[in-house]
Amino acid sequence: MPNLFPTFDAPTLAEDSAERQVQYPQSWLYDFENGRVVIDGSGRAVMADGLTAWAQWCIKAASTLRFANLAYGPDFGCEHETARRQPTRKAAESELERAITEALIVDPRTEMVRDFTFTWSGDELLVSFTAIPVIGDPKRLEVRMNG
Repeated sequence: MPNLFPTFDAPTLAEDSAERQVQYPQSWLYDFENGRVVIDGSGRAVMADGLTAWAQWCIKAASTLRFANLAYGPDFGCEHETARRQPTRKAAESELERAITEALIVDPRTEMVRDFTFTWSGDELLVSFTAIPVIGDPKRLEVRMNG
């Protein structure tokens, strides 16, 4: 009697051998105080190593309002405007911690964000935090937010 249930060999599946290797490419060194790329004495842009470029990306992502600039995609930036609507400073700090963490964790180079501190001066706020990359040493970063 013929076999009613066909048999076959299962195909071999391709293994994910490159388990999403994270890379830290170089970028231009940015001067946040002056709002421009750092230029050397011969008029060329200074390059930053990959870890410094990632740290600069973290500062830019945390300080840029999400959806406010058409130059950036919908995954870039921080929704810190919701923190401004909070009734207390403690609630605003909690909301900022959540928003900044969400903004930075979308990048596969970022493993975690922690150790937030908040320094208020009138309506101005200095947010300090530690961003931990997947590869490399943690970076202590600061973002100044005006109210």
